[in-house]
Amino acid sequence: RSLTCYGWSCCKRRTTDFSDFLSIVGCTKGPHNKRKPKPKFNEYIISAPKPQDQINRPSPDEPMVRLQHKVASSLKTALEKLKLSENAAEKKEEDSDEIKIGTSCKNGGCTKSFEGPASDSESCMYHSGCPIFHEGMKYWSCCKRKTSDFNTFLSQEGCTKGTHLWKKNDAGLKVVPCRFDWHQTGSQVIISIYAKNSIPELSHVDANSTMLNIHVLFEGDKEFQQKIILWGVIDVSKSTVNMMAAKIEIAMKKSEPMSWARLDLPPPAAPKDIEEKKQVDSEEEDES
Repeated sequence: RSLTCYGWSCCKRRTTDFSDFLSIVGCTKGPHNKRKPKPKFNEYIISAPKPQDQINRPSPDEPMVRLQHKVASSLKTALEKLKLSENAAEKKEEDSDEIKIGTSCKNGGCTKSFEGPASDSESCMYHSGCPIFHEGMKYWSCCKRKTSDFNTFLSQEGCTKGTHLWKKNDAGLKVVPCRFDWHQTGSQVIISIYAKNSIPELSHVDANSTMLNIHVLFEGDKEFQQKIILWGVIDVSKSTVNMMAAKIEIAMKKSEPMSWARLDLPPPAAPKDIEEKKQVDSEEEDES
């Protein structure tokens, strides 16, 4: 469902409740003004979401373009500190193979931590597959217990029994889930991906007017991928990626200032589903 945020350009507070927006206390002190100041922003007439058949959607085969990205100083600083701490940690690890108390298991889906030698004899319940995000559903490829709720997905108990993995192996990148959400203004749709310390040189977002391909590397060896078929149409030339220390924001310019009903375009209903819906509607009309 679409979340429309309200706020003032002078302060960072945002809310999805219009009554709460009206009650936000001012952030600037000064004399009263008898005349209403002229707005310092572009006004847009926001219409209700259009039916999909009234939206002029370009061909899905339109070429993809890599969006330009801006790297915030906060991310640059965080990556420098991380590099220094990783170098120190690697040197310390070379000197000692000891596993510290509190070290978390590296197997996917396992939430156990090392509490001493006894932890080595415990069974580890983990997911041997990789996380998959498709059409709003989240699940592991090894057990396919689908859910639309991110927290429920993270709390799913592993489906494979084995031993704990206290140290990372050299298997390369690890595909992991990453929480993301979205909101919209009159002219933009903004996706926030909560990936800390993303690597600008190895991360990118490819887009055309109706589709996004997101590829993010973060925290050293974690990889997040997501493909989104957009509900509306965007202007790729005026869309950008902002990379910060705590998250990534994809700011997409709407092709026209209208409200989006949702972020992604739902897949077309199968003929079987359409027939079942017609049958249910017919039965309800007969009962009435």
